[in-house]
Amino acid sequence: MNVRRLIPTAALAGAVALGATALTACSTAGATGGEDGKLGVTASFYPLQFLAEQIGKEHVKVDGLTKPGVEPHDLEITPQQTGQLGEADVVLYLKNLQPAVDKAVAQSGVKNIVDAATLTSLEAHGAEPGHGEEGHAHQEGDEHAGEHAEEHTGEHEGHDHGGSGTDPHVWLDPVKYAEIARGVGAALEKADPGHAADYRKNTDELVGKLAALDTEFKDGLKNTASRTFITTHSAFGYLAERYGLDQEGIAGVDPESEPSPARMKDLQAVAKKDNVTTVFFETLASDKTAKTLATDTGLKTDVLDPIEGITEKSQGTDYFEIMRSNLKNLQKALGAK
Repeated sequence: MNVRRLIPTAALAGAVALGATALTACSTAGATGGEDGKLGVTASFYPLQFLAEQIGKEHVKVDGLTKPGVEPHDLEITPQQTGQLGEADVVLYLKNLQPAVDKAVAQSGVKNIVDAATLTSLEAHGAEPGHGEEGHAHQEGDEHAGEHAEEHTGEHEGHDHGGSGTDPHVWLDPVKYAEIARGVGAALEKADPGHAADYRKNTDELVGKLAALDTEFKDGLKNTASRTFITTHSAFGYLAERYGLDQEGIAGVDPESEPSPARMKDLQAVAKKDNVTTVFFETLASDKTAKTLATDTGLKTDVLDPIEGITEKSQGTDYFEIMRSNLKNLQKALGAK
């Protein structure tokens, strides 16, 4: 499995406006979702499954297509899952993240289909391997983060295999994740208007929790000895941009490969210049690359979880717990004061 590649999202170019409609068709009649009378929701992977569960609560039955321990990018859909998808009242997915899901969704005939990428704005972070770029989204502090992203959205291609290089990891930015949450809430209201008030209340509560998490990150990363972190999976461009950090990704490698000598040399220089202490790897992937770089540079290793799925090895049982673990690990690595 190649957990380092981002699936290109060129098809999303015209669908990133805030508040863009999430439904390809709306059902105004109350959907039942089965004998239990609950709204049947199928989510393509964990971040969307979590939103459906938090917003729908007792009114929904949520099924996830990506099982724990399976890397979302490389998911293959079984015939059973295809059938399950077709029976759903609402489908939540992130277009172009999982090609097999895109195909199955297009053929499902489901009326209420929510593409999370239409609920917030997607950007390009990092560089495509082999193009001579350093593979990072550099920020000069919070006040310049947004400007820098706009300047470089067209300049850098993401570490994908062609296409626009748009980074799909929007859920790692609590602010963008909250925007998606509001869109999911609106979709559930439209699909099941009989429980609209509850969906609205639950959405507001979840958005409030995400706002509090955003504040924790802002305060926790406000004053640090370094603003740079190195990660084997360049999934944290949105998080870095939001909090004025500099993500240095080891571009052009998969979980089992070694970083190129040129990139190793570059990262050694970055580590020395920017007081980097730690190389991050993720829970579900091999730590071989991180340990190789750490050994050669005299750095430590630690976990920074992209929360694409949760297993027993995860540093928490849900999105909020793992995000707070990520915050603690970043604070430790960056020397928070």
